[in-house]
Amino acid sequence: MSDPITTDYTQISVELIDRVLEISLDRPDRLNAFTPKMTAELVRALDRADADDEVRVVLVTGAGRGFCAGADLGSAGSKPFGYEGKGMQPDADEDDTIDGLRRDGGGQIATRLASLRKPVIAAINGAAIGVGATMTLPMDIRIASTKAKFGFVFARRGIAPEAVSSWFLPRVVGISQASEWALTGRIFDAEEAKAGGLVSRVVEPDDLLPTARAIAREIADNTSAVSVAVTRRMLWSQLTQTEIWETHHLESRLIAELKAGPDAAEGVQSFLEKRPAAFTAGLDEHVPALLPEWPARPDWAH
Repeated sequence: MSDPITTDYTQISVELIDRVLEISLDRPDRLNAFTPKMTAELVRALDRADADDEVRVVLVTGAGRGFCAGADLGSAGSKPFGYEGKGMQPDADEDDTIDGLRRDGGGQIATRLASLRKPVIAAINGAAIGVGATMTLPMDIRIASTKAKFGFVFARRGIAPEAVSSWFLPRVVGISQASEWALTGRIFDAEEAKAGGLVSRVVEPDDLLPTARAIAREIADNTSAVSVAVTRRMLWSQLTQTEIWETHHLESRLIAELKAGPDAAEGVQSFLEKRPAAFTAGLDEHVPALLPEWPARPDWAH
């Protein structure tokens, strides 16, 4: 019987390889241009990944020579994705709308990535333009091929930033660098992306997936799923915490609760015995309830 995590998609492909879920944006003939259907499929894949303890890491890349060339401005239908204008969309239900308008598709992906309990690695193999760039911002580690290109091009299309990028981009790269890229809307290469802090590594195309997979293996093989989930949530959620004593208080409580769990005992014992740890704690049972929800959902998003 096929794994439900890896089935039921047409615009992405999904493969679970030894606890690493690899998601490929899969419209190579359109440079993986973004569509509403791709949004829905990505959210579904992330939902499934979050619920399955067999998934330790999510790795996202693009099929063919592009990562994602942005919103599909030439898709079939009367109007291109992302440029529908005002008014309720016929294929949008109440949960997909804000004040009667369709929710930004990139924002749906960004908020789902933000709340994920699993770490996400982006292997950016080619053009990452518009939503192709902004969707990677809530991911934890971004690695680029030397062939990758980036662009926050919204000012050149007469629209506003999307995918919550006006929140994420300054926090990832700093306000000065974010302003230069967003206000000019220009395309820039992988080396500039690395110099600006958008990606952590730039590698040759043939080394991209092996490098990303090696990092995924480091996480999957050597860490506690519960510790990773707590650490990921704390790193993101505390970006807006202004009082260090509040973070100190929360960390102290989390440390005490995790120390009482099975993974902390195994981590210490494996260290003393000089052997690899065999962590067994599941997220649903062992992630502390006191860990703050992030991003906290407003009433309209429930």
